[in-house]
Amino acid sequence: QVQLVESGGGLVHPGGSLRLSCAASGRISSINRMGWYRQAPGKERELVALKTSGGSTNYADSVKGRFTISTENAKNTVHLQMNSLKPEDTAVYYCNGVFRRSPYVRESEYWGHGTQVTVSS
Repeated sequence: QVQLVESGGGLVHPGGSLRLSCAASGRISSINRMGWYRQAPGKERELVALKTSGGSTNYADSVKGRFTISTENAKNTVHLQMNSLKPEDTAVYYCNGVFRRSPYVRESEYWGHGTQVTVSS
């Protein structure tokens, strides 16, 4: 099994910054992509940012220019640097990854348990 463990959430004032991290552990043969989703109260879960193993990135329009996703492939870790945070960024942030556990099985998607980010004055 693959486990994703997030860290770095918390309470921050508008305009502030936070850095989220997510480490994947377990049997991992290859990584297709890792990324972050978020879910605010009463809303559907939405993509925030993702990065593929080839280095391509995709960001939600609402976070472009403010958030940066990065990975440490040797550590199976993904980070999300969040700057200029706004109250509307308040949500539970979930780490997401698509991995292959061995060369002989298909890829599977995994989720972390989530970390709360609250932007408030």
